[in-house]
Amino acid sequence: MNEQLDLALVNGRVRTLDPDHPKATAIGIKGDRIAVVGDDRDVAGAAETLDLKGAAVLPGLTDSHVHPFLGALDARGVDLLDVHTLDGIRDAVAAERAKCAPGQWILGFGLDYNAFEHTGISGELIADAAGGAPAMLTFMDFHTALVTPRALELAGIDGPRTFAEHAEIVVDDAGTPTGELREMGAMRLVREAMPALTPTEIYAFNKGNLERFAAAGLTGVHGMDGTVASLDTLRELEANGDLRTRIVMPFWSNPDTPEETWEEYARHRDASGARWRAGVAKLFIDGVIDTGTGWLVEPDTEGDGLSAFWPDIDKYFRAVEFFASNGFQIVAHACGDRGVREALNAYKKSGAAPGIRHRIEHIETLQPDDLSRFAAENVIASMQAQHMMHLAPDRSDNWSRRLGPERCDRAFPIRSLIESGATVTLGSDWPVARFDWREGMGAARLRRPPGETTRDAYDDQAIDALTALEGYTVQPAATVNMADRLGSITPGFLADITVLGDDPVDTPADDLLALPTVATIVGGEVVYRGPDLD
Repeated sequence: MNEQLDLALVNGRVRTLDPDHPKATAIGIKGDRIAVVGDDRDVAGAAETLDLKGAAVLPGLTDSHVHPFLGALDARGVDLLDVHTLDGIRDAVAAERAKCAPGQWILGFGLDYNAFEHTGISGELIADAAGGAPAMLTFMDFHTALVTPRALELAGIDGPRTFAEHAEIVVDDAGTPTGELREMGAMRLVREAMPALTPTEIYAFNKGNLERFAAAGLTGVHGMDGTVASLDTLRELEANGDLRTRIVMPFWSNPDTPEETWEEYARHRDASGARWRAGVAKLFIDGVIDTGTGWLVEPDTEGDGLSAFWPDIDKYFRAVEFFASNGFQIVAHACGDRGVREALNAYKKSGAAPGIRHRIEHIETLQPDDLSRFAAENVIASMQAQHMMHLAPDRSDNWSRRLGPERCDRAFPIRSLIESGATVTLGSDWPVARFDWREGMGAARLRRPPGETTRDAYDDQAIDALTALEGYTVQPAATVNMADRLGSITPGFLADITVLGDDPVDTPADDLLALPTVATIVGGEVVYRGPDLD
């Protein structure tokens, strides 16, 4: 008898990812920890028992790259992630306008650069669909926005400006803004012209977003946007019982972030709660390939890509040195091959505190000489397979055209990095892509969208099903130095558990999207119960 157990999960098909005890049918939980892994008899007498009716049980799934609070606020309005034509965008904007009051801001996210291949990017293209109202639509990478003439007017944007970062208000030959805004500095000008949300509204958006994470089966995320103020948000959510997801939250620094702010971040390095902690610094060394702001060794086919995001690259290296010397894990956004190389160089120069491994996000293209450096220099590769799943196999999409065939052959090199011995952790970059881990695993296994069986794979970088699962379990735990308490179903580990209708390792990649979430458990608390769970 185990009367001391608070919760027992029985009649399950448990894949533990613990090599010493790979399979089980039951789990016993005491407090926030796993106490027993065995069969149903081993957990008899628990205060509460959940009959899983043969459902698949996994270590809690973690998305290693998510913008939990930025996404909650900025991924509002019409979802355009599945809209790939200009006419479709116009129809979606018009439908969203019909939901809005006269003159209300029309918002949307997920624009596809390829929809503007023949027209160029201009706010005039959607002005009629918006009915003259101010509108702001972000592209799928959230590094570029399209705004209407009315939005430019309200923001007081009537020409180019100079920014501390590699940002741009795109203008035509006459110096008139086109409505294309590149990078956060330019986009911020329009966001600041919008009506501000109230604290109550902000809290509701954040709370609702975490509920959606839980319903998707995610027990944890590695956040990618944060300031000292974010710590108060986390404290409030946890105090109210609304922090349904385990979060590692970084402090975000841009080129114009004062070095005094770095000092403030250092004072809060060890801030934490039961389900969250700080201790991470997020930096951007470049932008994105699609607009020519990704930093490349050689220019792209349009002559772009030769600039870092930080105009003063020495300040970037100083930032890395500061945060490394103060015991932070550093997260570097680097899409282009030069960006990846210089991020590695900065880590090599600065070193890392004991037990800390720095990481690089995205790695959309990589020079062959830099492939082996990740394992050799103990740097983690954080990859998002969903970013590449819509790339055209014939290399006709905007991203591929800009890079050219040679660099496309090194696109998103997930398998090559794993085979080189690197730790590769997987995620979505939500709201750039959906936080649906099923789509992420499917894209990693197929190199195309799961379910689109008539579409060819982009290349031969696919990984197997178990490796994909480990990319959402074992590797995220190792990435944040929590492999001694997360990533497997092992006695003494935190009771973060995902229960699904079937085991994703045994499920064909094209069928993953149909897998239902049965239950999500974080720290021993059932934070989501599916309709089939008694």
